[in-house]
Amino acid sequence: MRTLTKLSKAPEHAPAKAPDATPAQTPDATPAQTPDATPAQTPDRDVTADISADSARARQEQARRIKGDGPLARETQTRDTLGPEASTPHARAHESAVKHVTGRAAYIDDLKAPADCLHVALALSPAAHGRLTHLDLDRVRALPGVIDAVGVHDVPGHTDIGPVFPGDPIFVEDEISYAGQVLFAVAAESHRAAREAVKAALAAGVAEIDKQPPSLDPVAAAKRKEFVRPTHVQQRGDWEATLAAAPLVVEGEQFVGGQEHFYLEGQACLVTPTEDEGVVVHTSNQHPSETQKLVAEVLGIPFHAVTVEVRRMGGGFGGKETQASPWACIAALIARRTGRAAKLRLPRGDDMHVTGKRHPFHNRYRLGVDENGVIQGGEITVIGDCGYSPDLSDAIVDRAMFHSDNAYSLGAARVTGHRARTHTASNTAFRGFGGPQGMMVIEAAMDDIARRVGEDPLTVRKRNLYRQGRDIIPRDVTHYGQTVEQIGLLHELIEQLEASSDYWARRQTIREFNAQNPIIKKGLALTPVKFGISFTAKHLNQAGALLHVYTDGSVQINHGGTEMGQGLHTKICQVVARELALDLDAVRITATRTDKVPNTSPTAASSGADLNGMAARDACLTLKARLFDFATEHYALDREGMRLVAGQLVAGEGESERRIPWGELVQAAYLGRVSLSEKGFYATPLIHYDRGTGQGRPFYYYAFGAAVAEVSVDTLSGEYRVERVDILHDVGDSLNPAIDIGQVEGGFIQGMGWLTSEELKWNEAGRLISDGPASYKIPTYGDLPPIFNVELMEGHPNSMASIYRSKAVGEPPLMLGISVWSALRDALASLTDYRESPRLDTPATPERVLLAAEALRSRHSDWPPAFGGK
Repeated sequence: MRTLTKLSKAPEHAPAKAPDATPAQTPDATPAQTPDATPAQTPDRDVTADISADSARARQEQARRIKGDGPLARETQTRDTLGPEASTPHARAHESAVKHVTGRAAYIDDLKAPADCLHVALALSPAAHGRLTHLDLDRVRALPGVIDAVGVHDVPGHTDIGPVFPGDPIFVEDEISYAGQVLFAVAAESHRAAREAVKAALAAGVAEIDKQPPSLDPVAAAKRKEFVRPTHVQQRGDWEATLAAAPLVVEGEQFVGGQEHFYLEGQACLVTPTEDEGVVVHTSNQHPSETQKLVAEVLGIPFHAVTVEVRRMGGGFGGKETQASPWACIAALIARRTGRAAKLRLPRGDDMHVTGKRHPFHNRYRLGVDENGVIQGGEITVIGDCGYSPDLSDAIVDRAMFHSDNAYSLGAARVTGHRARTHTASNTAFRGFGGPQGMMVIEAAMDDIARRVGEDPLTVRKRNLYRQGRDIIPRDVTHYGQTVEQIGLLHELIEQLEASSDYWARRQTIREFNAQNPIIKKGLALTPVKFGISFTAKHLNQAGALLHVYTDGSVQINHGGTEMGQGLHTKICQVVARELALDLDAVRITATRTDKVPNTSPTAASSGADLNGMAARDACLTLKARLFDFATEHYALDREGMRLVAGQLVAGEGESERRIPWGELVQAAYLGRVSLSEKGFYATPLIHYDRGTGQGRPFYYYAFGAAVAEVSVDTLSGEYRVERVDILHDVGDSLNPAIDIGQVEGGFIQGMGWLTSEELKWNEAGRLISDGPASYKIPTYGDLPPIFNVELMEGHPNSMASIYRSKAVGEPPLMLGISVWSALRDALASLTDYRESPRLDTPATPERVLLAAEALRSRHSDWPPAFGGK
């Protein structure tokens, strides 16, 4: 029987609803924080009792002088809400939730296009490697229904749109680097006409290609030193001497597969030309400012001539951080050439062929351990399959290196990261950004060490956790030199989950079950997560916000982050409502636009709420201080102790207390010619990293978590079920437990899919053959474990000064899915009486599980192998 997800006691914290209150009037407060002023206990008060005679006269003076002064009464609250000093979390619905479920939320393909809008289709290379020897676009333009066709020689500006490093041509000019690379684009009156024209043009041979053998093996490429970026090394202590002196040496290797983003809304954009030779770009995009830059460079116009707008995405997961820009550049090129709007949306198959994935990794480790399985030191090597160009691979492989320790002290260690070039689409950002691939190597090592020393894997994991100690190499410092803070939280979290999940009792039950069942084997694993929060590129750790207060008291906030379903806009609205002591309904968020908040960072690295929340709060604090200064003079109030509470400005205490409704204060400030608009800005402090030495503090803080997974495996078929999952995750003081719970659940399922069912396959010619839902299997509702317990860690605010001491929750939960993979290895290890953990590459499909079981039986059993081998 499936247990209901626990909302971290959110229902107990939910505010009681007054009999006459509407949802929009429910304050963002909890009975626990305001026991003497809950709606159920406090009757509505006479509003005139809360204001002075001066305020009453001011209202009369302002009446009918400003259009929209009617909502004054609406802004006068009848009960207190929390001030900004409150820290208890509030579970609020996603700001677009109703629109999502009713179909009213507008995505790119829902936007009303101009009547003369052109539709764009792409001609993709069928070859993974070769030369484009001839391309006749005049023949393409002559095809029925074609309005325009463009290739590399039609680009007036830059033809290389590499986001960080060069290497990403907008169209093929000469060398073809992967199957799916764009040869040219066609614009027609309809989407179907454009696609049919592309098909006809390729069939007619307008593009001639000299095919060459592709390079598809990243390990072989690394041996040949074919890299998209230089190799990087992080080292701490004398790892070679430590390895030589260690009582035991444990080594292994693994292949970690990639992952398709499979966002529900594919890559799409709508571009309209403007009268000043610029363009407005509507795009499903995680990095509007980068797209603005690249579109401007491709067109050869200033950045200010390009406006990029993003209201929402139907999923992103990193796949729209850099790889949403090419389509906007192509559509903008056609829009400027024709003077007509241009729309480009990729069908699922084309999307999967033309865009990069999560980087597959080949990992190796060699670790020296003592008799108790405690790591003394060693070396780890990770090889990222980057595809044909750098894209974001430098930072992604860096993060894999940063997280190759996960939650464990490596002692004296060297970590090496290679960035291999292959003839596939350039792999890119994906939730976790290389961190999950790096964690896999040390989690494999933990299981292998446990079998080597004859201990339970959880025991070995706990012995190796970061900890206080007086070793020659401090055990609370990472291999890249950052001190791990809140170590006590990490240990307490694991101990709580160990107890709440009944780990040891279940372990005994599972051992007894496995001893009596030769075919079905059960497995159990508890794996932790320590994930660093910040962009590893220091300059990206900044954000801006723009706050407007209108004369009816309503508030509008805009910021540089983008909404892809993760609830960022909801959290930002909550920050503003909290700072200004307003109902959430009084705050409206607007689409992310480059002409409102410029030079923004991508919504990535789990930093959206951290950065943009602080920027929004900065704007609120500045505006609030300005209003307080005005009120001090205008109303002759004492500035000391002035505060906003429940939609009112409150000054003084006791009998001298004065209350001025928010709407009245705003209108008085407007009449007093006080600015009601403010910008905010935030830059993350303390972070730094020296690539020359491989040492520094690349992360502002760490988020922690842990998961226990139980599986049942049919060792004769390789099929398995995830029976139960228990998760305890650290989000500091949550900004919104309901949204954070959803992020933890979704992240876990996506991580589980990456490690079990989502298999990317290319044929020998380098063409992706798992290019749709029929051949690429993401998790479905039926894959949910029947028992799925999820809780947020309570009582441990962030030790760093993040927004209200919360912690990021976008990426860390994905790595909780590693527990399922480790549990599968545990089940298979029972075939050897727990003396050996099998090599189990990912995704751990039933085929791979069966092959691992057969390999173990061939070495540890008298059973004949199922395939007739030895």
